Amino acid sequence: MANYTIDEFIRLTKQDERENDYFELETPRILEVNLADMVWAKAGSMISYTGQIKFEREGVLEHGVGTMFKKALTGEGTSLMKAVGRGRLYLADKGKKITIFELNDEAITVNGNDLLAFEPGIQWEIKMMRKMAGVMAGGLFNVTLKGKGRVAITSHYEPLTLLVRPGEPVLTDPNATVAWSGNLTPEFRTDVSLRTFLGRGSGESIQMEFTGEGFVIVQPFEEVYLSGNVT
Repeated sequence: MANYTIDEFIRLTKQDERENDYFELETPRILEVNLADMVWAKAGSMISYTGQIKFEREGVLEHGVGTMFKKALTGEGTSLMKAVGRGRLYLADKGKKITIFELNDEAITVNGNDLLAFEPGIQWEIKMMRKMAGVMAGGLFNVTLKGKGRVAITSHYEPLTLLVRPGEPVLTDPNATVAWSGNLTPEFRTDVSLRTFLGRGSGESIQMEFTGEGFVIVQPFEEVYLSGNVT
C-alpha cells in the first residue's frame, strides 16, 4: 500500500476547484453536479455538497397520477430526490462506476437501480415489465429517459456494450443488464433445460432477449434484488 504525507494525499485527491460542466466525474465513482437550479438524483446518493442546496423527496404527484400508479403497482424502491439551489453536489452509489450520457433528442432505458441522476429537462417514464412479475423478486421496472440533457448511470465495474443487429438477437441475464437503447423492447424467455439443470431459483434460466437494432449495456456482476425492493 502506498504511503503519503498528508499534503501529498490532499494534493492527489482534493476536489477540482475549476469551473466545470453541469455533470462532471470527480472520480470514476463520484459525480460532481455544478448546481445552479435543480437536478433529479437517486435518493440517498448524496455524499457531500457545498453551497445552498435543499433536498426534497419526490412528491407523490410530482410526475402525474400515471407515474404514481405505476410505482404503486411495482412497489418501486428507487425513489428520486430533488436537489434545489446553487453549489457543488457530490453523488455516489455503493462505489459503482459512473457513466455520463449526453442525450441529443435520443432515448435510453435504464434499470431503475442503475439510474443515478439526470437533468430536469429530461423526460422520463417508468416502464413496467409485467412478464417478469412472479418470476423474479426484483428488476420489474425500468426508466426510459429521452430529450436533451445529461443522464448519469452506474454499473458494477467496467460496463460492456453489446450491439443488437437485425437477425442477430442478444440475450442477457436481467440481473447483469444495466441499460439499452430506447427503441428496443426486450422480451423475456425461460430456458427450461437450464432451469432444470441449475434449479428453479436460478437467475440464468430467465433471460432478456433484445431484437432489432440498437445496443445493450451489461455489467460483470449479477445484482440480486431483494423481495420488496424491486430496484
